[in-house]
Amino acid sequence: MSSVRIECVAKEGCRIGESPVWDEKEGALLYVDITGRKVCRWSPVTRQAQAIPVDAPVSSVALRKSGDYVITLGTRFAALKWKEELVTTITQVDKDKANTRFNDGKVDPAGRYFAGTMAEEIRPAVLERHQGSLYTLFPDLSVVKHFDQVDISNGLDWSLDHKTFFYIDSLSYSVDAFDYDLQTGKIGNRRSVYKLEKEESIPDGMCIDTEGKLWVACYDGGRVIRLDPETGKRLQTVKLPVDKTTSCCFGGKDYSEMYVTSASDGMDKEWLSRQPQAGGIFKITGLGVKGVPPYPFAG
Repeated sequence: MSSVRIECVAKEGCRIGESPVWDEKEGALLYVDITGRKVCRWSPVTRQAQAIPVDAPVSSVALRKSGDYVITLGTRFAALKWKEELVTTITQVDKDKANTRFNDGKVDPAGRYFAGTMAEEIRPAVLERHQGSLYTLFPDLSVVKHFDQVDISNGLDWSLDHKTFFYIDSLSYSVDAFDYDLQTGKIGNRRSVYKLEKEESIPDGMCIDTEGKLWVACYDGGRVIRLDPETGKRLQTVKLPVDKTTSCCFGGKDYSEMYVTSASDGMDKEWLSRQPQAGGIFKITGLGVKGVPPYPFAG
């Protein structure tokens, strides 16, 4: 095993950092601060993060084939022009629900944007249950709802052969798999591939590596874990100096670096004094595996 190194690279603490995505063209890391209502881009060259403020909780960001980005904002799918700091709504979901918002989202190998909703939290991970749904924004800008009764729609990714869709509904404490049809974007045959152990706490964001293994950030667990979805076994645990690890992605020149987002919301002064890097962005090197580049939204 190579030696694993962890470094806090963006220290301007997010309230709820989420949805890290490597932007190869910019050579930078994108991420959002959900309750801080901003989309951020951190450059390893300047070691600075730029932030664009938005008018609602922003829960995920994705690359767009035509340039710039797409985001999930409140209950809207929206387009973000970075230089102009311009946000335009594409479409809205959950119109019949007053208190939901999008949470995690990711683009599939065919360029469709998958994202799910959840009820607004009373405090972190405390909310009205079964209010969320999972949606897909298609390249023609139409939206399909896959299912509802979701608690906290969270991590998503696809197997290397694109035949399996992996998904986390956080309060089920499970990483689930679905059969996936890349032609149509349809999912079916849901099953659990990993149940979290007590000390791992709540499964949050997720990504896949080039060996087909899943990496899951554990909220309140202060770690990312590597899982084998075939055997249901945990292969590796990487502990971080903060409890509220929220999501992870691979990035850097050859996608050999892992970036992990974290949160500070819900922590009191004493807790924050023990974990001054809460809400920071962490870079992990020396894992010995690489990740898969993100897919851009095709619409």
